[in-house]
Amino acid sequence: MAPKVLVSDKLSPTAVQIFRDRGIDVDFEPDLGKDKERLREVIGQYDGLAIRSATKVTPKILEAADNLKVIGRAGIGVDNIDIPAASKKGVIVMNTPFGNSITTAEHAIALMMAVARQIPEANASTHAGKWEKSRFMGVEVTNKTLGLIGCGNIGSIVADRALGLKMKVLAYDPFLSEERAAKLGVTKVELDDLLKRADFITLHVPLTDKTRNILSAENIARTKKGVRIINCARGGLVDEAALAEAIKDGHVAGAGFDVFEKEPATDSPLFGLENVVVTPHLGASTREAQENVAIQVAEQMSDYLLTGAVSNSLNMPAVTAEEAAVMGPWLKLAEHLGAFVGQMTDEPIKAINILYDGAVAEMNLPALECGTIAGIMKATNPDVNMVSAPVIARERGIKISQTTQEKSGVFDAYIKLTVVTDKRERTIAGTVFSDGKPRFIQIKGINIDAEVGRHMLYTTNKDVPGIIGTLGATMGECGVNIANFTLGRNEVGGDAIALLYVDNPVPQEAIDKLIDTGLFQTVSPLEFNVN
Repeated sequence: MAPKVLVSDKLSPTAVQIFRDRGIDVDFEPDLGKDKERLREVIGQYDGLAIRSATKVTPKILEAADNLKVIGRAGIGVDNIDIPAASKKGVIVMNTPFGNSITTAEHAIALMMAVARQIPEANASTHAGKWEKSRFMGVEVTNKTLGLIGCGNIGSIVADRALGLKMKVLAYDPFLSEERAAKLGVTKVELDDLLKRADFITLHVPLTDKTRNILSAENIARTKKGVRIINCARGGLVDEAALAEAIKDGHVAGAGFDVFEKEPATDSPLFGLENVVVTPHLGASTREAQENVAIQVAEQMSDYLLTGAVSNSLNMPAVTAEEAAVMGPWLKLAEHLGAFVGQMTDEPIKAINILYDGAVAEMNLPALECGTIAGIMKATNPDVNMVSAPVIARERGIKISQTTQEKSGVFDAYIKLTVVTDKRERTIAGTVFSDGKPRFIQIKGINIDAEVGRHMLYTTNKDVPGIIGTLGATMGECGVNIANFTLGRNEVGGDAIALLYVDNPVPQEAIDKLIDTGLFQTVSPLEFNVN
């Protein structure tokens, strides 16, 4: 029986035809995604679900999806898919990470030009039969300074277009190397410097805990007077109320927004303000972009359903069925090693080396490498997957290398990850025990034996009395239960580390108390995907 796919959002007819041409039975119901109850009723019939942003794939939908094998998102954002629930159900989630890059970058440039010349307001005024030539005094972009907050795939395209407009481009991106910045023709700066110098600011970062309200009231106040701010990335990156006040008092000259904290955006502090251009999340809305991502997702889903080939998956490596049984725990270990280093590193990475020792050296190393790099990159960019992460890493000038060796110690196999920045070198190693569970076995050259938990706390300190008591007492005072506690040191009185596996996220109160003791050089909460 041919696989059956449901297209529940508005997707290009070309994509629907690709499914049919490949021998897949497809139902095209572009409005079904808006009807949650009916979608839940029918989803059990399908092997694949092709969507855009309107369909919300919730745990309830997945509970009824007894035959579902793959979800394909025509676009990069997967906020509308519960990926942990899909993983638990055994459903692969695919996206199309690069199909919208050019069109989103062009939309940012279009908004910048519209704000610079007050085009929407001048257009409305002229249509109304007015001739208010003196009212609309714009500014040139030539020789102005554009500040990029985020210089990844889309940000680098914006930089290229801005340089073509003869602008000077500053870039704030902790993971942008000096070499990559030079190649792009941009100047790498810290955020405070960008805020002080930029005539225009445009944002191109994902929404994470670190980037939420990156343009807060305080940071907006630090900007150059007369700055114009563009956001085509994610709602929530800018404090909209604070920006509205800054526009009203004349500090900010204008803004162009395609995304909002709450969408659909029927109301915003920015609405109705002079020289604020707003669009309804049109960044990816060009015929070319929609055609590209629709075709790509149809081809990816067809390949998987017909041949088992996996590409652009956010929750499954590109491995064969035979490899999966053996590699699954090792791939999870690779992701954990990368996630540990990624969460601990807040400066540009220059090099990544992965050492495979023993039996693991004979496995599918490209998949393990992708898993490791994805683990690192997801700490700052949750949109990356095993396909896009290595591409982004190499674009940033990160040198990636691997080493293999025969069994060299007590473990039949292990993976050791080394990450190099301008300031330091971090190393961590791990293995998989016979029970199939990944373990951390070495950090900073110090041997340990630590089970990996969802919520963890990592500390470094000198090997002195009282550390265990301080950690235990502080966690207890703050209501955090310790599931596992691992210590290690390099020598008596030397450097020591601790890894706590706890039942809940470590609150800031506990972190502050530990820091205030003066006993610890590092106190870092960590999160791992252990599903």
